[in-house]
Amino acid sequence: MSETHLKITGMTCGHCVRAVTKALEGVSCVEKADVALTPGEAVVHGQASAAALIAAVKEEGYDAAVQD
Repeated sequence: MSETHLKITGMTCGHCVRAVTKALEGVSCVEKADVALTPGEAVVHGQASAAALIAAVKEEGYDAAVQD
């Protein structure tokens, strides 16, 4: 299983974390998403493309980028 690390911006509370987690876990081929408010990061486990993950986050109103 591979991991994708994302930097998430715009989250301010627990509700934001739950919304981003739900959005990421709703993407096909995602097995699990671990989202942290501080420091605004997500680790996504599965085979989903980074583009699909970023699109799902943006659909919820947040911004995301792949972390190196």
